[in-house]
Amino acid sequence: MALTQRQPDISYHPDFEKYQLRTERLKRLRPATPVLPAGFPAQLTGGLVWEGKDFTDEKQWTFSLDESHLAEIHRALGNFKSLNKPIGYVSQSTFPLPELSPILRQQALALQAGRGFFVLRGLQPDKYTREENIIIYAGVSSYIGSVRGRQDNKVVDGVKQSSMLNHIKDLSQTSVAKNIGAPAYTTDKQVFHTDAGDIVSLFSLNTAAQGGESKLASSWRVYNELAKTRPDVIKTLAGDWVFDGYGNAEKPYSVKPLLHHTAAHGNTPERVIIQYARRGFTGFLHLPRSESIPPITEAQAEALDALHFLADKFSLTLDFQKGDVQYVNNLSIFHARDGFVDAPGQERHLLRLWLRDPELAWETPAVLQPRWDELYKDVTEDEQVFPLEPKIRGGAGKA
Repeated sequence: MALTQRQPDISYHPDFEKYQLRTERLKRLRPATPVLPAGFPAQLTGGLVWEGKDFTDEKQWTFSLDESHLAEIHRALGNFKSLNKPIGYVSQSTFPLPELSPILRQQALALQAGRGFFVLRGLQPDKYTREENIIIYAGVSSYIGSVRGRQDNKVVDGVKQSSMLNHIKDLSQTSVAKNIGAPAYTTDKQVFHTDAGDIVSLFSLNTAAQGGESKLASSWRVYNELAKTRPDVIKTLAGDWVFDGYGNAEKPYSVKPLLHHTAAHGNTPERVIIQYARRGFTGFLHLPRSESIPPITEAQAEALDALHFLADKFSLTLDFQKGDVQYVNNLSIFHARDGFVDAPGQERHLLRLWLRDPELAWETPAVLQPRWDELYKDVTEDEQVFPLEPKIRGGAGKA
């Protein structure tokens, strides 16, 4: 692939005026009668298609734990600690929740075939040590997705170590500040994006003094709007995109679509999946997009802005409180967060897991399978590591 063009004038932070001007410039290049790519649906239907205005009360997506639930979780923690095993051994069998289990499994079904998200409210992070909070988080989450995904890995003395947990916290005032290449480690806003894997979960150990609101948007609603008004953008999203390898000498970049379609078959319904993170195409802070790889096109720059501004238009803002756990279907929902301000004792600190539910999981598109295998394939209990303190994940900053 030859470098025949320059990177468009686009940054991590979307600029609505630039978006409008770009759309106007590209008008003359559009096909007279644009059509959707072959096989793609004109419209998607079902519970996964929603707008923020469809929800009137947070009780529609929130399950609040009561005293009996908290007591059961405390007993499960004691049960696991009595086994004297590493946290990688946390599972439904080692962290038993007989009363909560059917409730959590019902919410897991809502993730896959209902609204696509829910909030578990009422955990008490101040009551427990950091390690105990991680055990509780992993234990409760095992009922939503029994397989945890690797978020980073390395080999130490010939032994594979996979980090299963990531800390989302501002590190911009620490010694690693000049290595940061992702907004997760700053107080900056995060624009709409997806992570890797099936289910993204966040546990709030603490909230910011100001700001940091969590936002969700149905990618299926965004798809429907584009399919109706801009099928040419759907075609752009379904075409080849150059993903930055962030200096990987063996694989400087990879090529795949942002938008994937799986046709209905048997008991499996038709689905579309949008997987992308804007910073990979624009760069962020100390991790700019590699200059030696092919740039994105003007049409792709327009498509990135279209995804963001439509997601923002249709989004729902969640009141993410201390002790909340947010579970999101990463295959049907974009997530974002507002910028925030920390203060002593009020420092925003989230823990993140990437989960998969083998019983309810969606079919993984073939082009995404290699990345999904990196996350979920053959994860052993002994390789799992759960860092107690924040550090920059591989691919999210300079080495």
